[in-house]
Amino acid sequence: MEQQATLDLLYVAAFFLGGLGFAVGPFIISFFLAPRSTRHTQGKTKQLIECGMEPIGDAWIRFGIVYYLYALMFVAFAVDILFLFPVALVYRSQTLVGDLYAFVEILLFVSILSLIIIYAWKKGVFKWERKTYSPR
Repeated sequence: MEQQATLDLLYVAAFFLGGLGFAVGPFIISFFLAPRSTRHTQGKTKQLIECGMEPIGDAWIRFGIVYYLYALMFVAFAVDILFLFPVALVYRSQTLVGDLYAFVEILLFVSILSLIIIYAWKKGVFKWERKTYSPR
């Protein structure tokens, strides 16, 4: 029993170190591989080399709130779809009474999602109107 507990602890430690490596590794790699030199073109001494193209305008632009609402809707529905996969697998292994109960549950869940889409549509979340800002 103690050998199994030690083996489980080693698995947890290995996964922890792997996760830590995936979290910290990109920072370490970018520190060693990032370009250190800057270019001196037309008096722009501290501009880092990105893609070789001259930047146009300011980097600080305003995004409309619709962009964030659209992204939030995407995340919410992605999580809901992830919920539907295990439910669909369990739905296959139910009895006749369980089939009807599971079907009603899934139908209720999808209908609530449909109401959310209709509400967002009425609020104008899916209308992507381009706004123009005057230059500073």
